[in-house]
Amino acid sequence: MRRSFNVTGVCNPDKNYMVDISSRIERIKNEYVIPGKYFTINRARQYGKTTTLYMLEENLRPAFLVLSLSFEAADEYFVSAYSLAVGMMMDIADCLRKEDVNKEIIREWEQPISSLFPMRELGKKITRLCDSCKKQVVLMIDEVDKSSDNQIFLSFLGLLRSKYMNRLKGTDTTFWSVILSGVYDIKNLKQKLHPGEESKYNSPWNIAADFSLDMSFSPDEIASMLQEYENEWDTGMDVKKTGQLLYDYTSGYPFLVSRLCQLLAEGITDCTSKKEKNTHWSTDAFQNAVRNILKCPNTLFDDMSKKLSEYPNLRDMIYSILFQGRKYSYEAENERIRIGEMFGFLKEKEGIVSISNRIFEMKLYNLFLSEEETDSKIFTAAETEKNYFIRGGYLQMELVLEKFCEYFEEIYGDTDDQFIEENGRRIFLIFLKPIINGNGNYYIESRTRNMKRTDVIIDYRGIQSVLEMKIWHGAEYNRRGEQQLLEYMDYYHLEKGYMLSFNFNKNKQTGIRHVQLGERFLVEAIV
Repeated sequence: MRRSFNVTGVCNPDKNYMVDISSRIERIKNEYVIPGKYFTINRARQYGKTTTLYMLEENLRPAFLVLSLSFEAADEYFVSAYSLAVGMMMDIADCLRKEDVNKEIIREWEQPISSLFPMRELGKKITRLCDSCKKQVVLMIDEVDKSSDNQIFLSFLGLLRSKYMNRLKGTDTTFWSVILSGVYDIKNLKQKLHPGEESKYNSPWNIAADFSLDMSFSPDEIASMLQEYENEWDTGMDVKKTGQLLYDYTSGYPFLVSRLCQLLAEGITDCTSKKEKNTHWSTDAFQNAVRNILKCPNTLFDDMSKKLSEYPNLRDMIYSILFQGRKYSYEAENERIRIGEMFGFLKEKEGIVSISNRIFEMKLYNLFLSEEETDSKIFTAAETEKNYFIRGGYLQMELVLEKFCEYFEEIYGDTDDQFIEENGRRIFLIFLKPIINGNGNYYIESRTRNMKRTDVIIDYRGIQSVLEMKIWHGAEYNRRGEQQLLEYMDYYHLEKGYMLSFNFNKNKQTGIRHVQLGERFLVEAIV
């Protein structure tokens, strides 16, 4: 049976095309498990945590007794300390049976405990179990943050911490290594100690070692996975180029890489000709896959929208980065940055806070713009005339700029300069969105996203256009902008480029002008 790309549940190398993470698993074993460390794999949603635990379990099993649990459907465990202790006993008993542990050990483990001191008795059971087993015992718990705001959960962490500290003193026997996996950083849990009191950081998991291993996929790792696919399907794709393209858009975010590959591979069968297979993996097909992943619902994007509503300060920071060109110095202890990084929305790039990948950036633009477009006159104008800008199936960027100049003067002509400086780019993107919606994508070149200039790369049915948006700062600055635009045109092999300037001079001349620079041609719009 052919393997496939998988985006749900655990990936299995025998059934799925997947990046080879064996070297990563070896590092976790050698750097964390063998030395007996307790640690948390906290990464954003759908970042390959469960698959990593599965493969780590398989790797450790010959040398260790691995107890692999999940709190995903264990809400009833956290009703009381007693119910948690009993639930843990049941789950661990199931693991012991799967590992074919001596029946006498299992019988001893399943002996009932008192409801008066359940955590203490659970601790004693752990000691007897670890003393009885021939192998060192490793405890893994996935989805551990499902009840991470619960005092009972903190009590459980406290038990593990206490036994770990006593093991170091030589006065107790306990799990050799404990691995907790979830989105939230267990070491920084907020707990309300008393009703009405402000939440405080109070997690007993400060014994955990920092887990700094990079779990994103590199371009070479993605290409290696694609090569396995290519060896089986013979599509004729440029494996290295496609791997780099996937990385450029995802920054190696595991779900996004796999989902785009899944979309590209859809419809290919053993009967599909090589020419048709190659079409599936073309650059045009890739852009179509990007459009599909952005417009189709998935749990990752649903969670993104939910988190932006729950954390308004984080939302404001992301909005100002995208639309106002704000640059925030990266500080890991800043709560907004820490939360944004934890959810996978933000990352550090050259000391500055950045959106973590191009797909997320495009989705965030779409989310923010969709909230404003229904009340926007310029969106309504573009929506009404959107067919006017498409000729022969191609986007006519010069017409887009001409009409934008007209509508902008009509709608925003009397608006103060500060409003336009802060919102001009957002207004243009609102205007552009209904025109290319469904058939095109755009993204912002992060290196030029600032208050002075921004480059937008627009892809419409495989044809790319480069547009520079900027605040007018004089003729010399404009010439430098033209040179920068020419460099992007060279990169994308384009003969025509576009500029949109927001000019606040009283004697400005608005409208469209054409500039010939050597063999290249620029269309410049001024509002």
